[in-house]
Amino acid sequence: MTQYLTRYPKTISVGDGKRHMVGVGIKGVEQLTVIVKKNAEELLSILSNEGFTKVKFEHKQESQLGHGLSLKLKKPWEMHLRLFDFKKGVVAIRAEIEVSRDYLQHLFCQRTPVIYEIEELLKKHQIEYKIWNDTLKNQVQTVFDNYKIKLTTPNIPVFAWKPMLFVIGTVGLFYLWKYVHTI
Repeated sequence: MTQYLTRYPKTISVGDGKRHMVGVGIKGVEQLTVIVKKNAEELLSILSNEGFTKVKFEHKQESQLGHGLSLKLKKPWEMHLRLFDFKKGVVAIRAEIEVSRDYLQHLFCQRTPVIYEIEELLKKHQIEYKIWNDTLKNQVQTVFDNYKIKLTTPNIPVFAWKPMLFVIGTVGLFYLWKYVHTI
């Protein structure tokens, strides 16, 4: 069973002198957003050079810019990243780790938002960024500690769905051929 280990901010300060907990609900940890003063085209170019590719089929979210992007990680994981129009001249980035779209389990497997993976990428390209907490409507000033998150693949082995379509189509054609020749 392959695991993906990551960290995610747990206790933060947004400059009001108080400590706030990043919420955890039924769907996992609360989504934090990375914001950058960069235009979307430049970001897309940088992300493309890092190996991100456009996602063909996805549930677009409100104010999302273009298509989402994905980056293959250690099998079977991928990072799914979306860009949003935050305000004039500022682009918001939201990313999550999930089972790759290449596998049937993508439809029902757990996923988690990520921040530090995006931070690393932005630092590599010397892009200034801030972390935004939408619940508090403020930018994160300090991260005091982190959640340790472990994603595991389902107990059932991951199945690549594209080869399954080929096999099902081939078997279907043989049965069709057999049916047509028996009429």
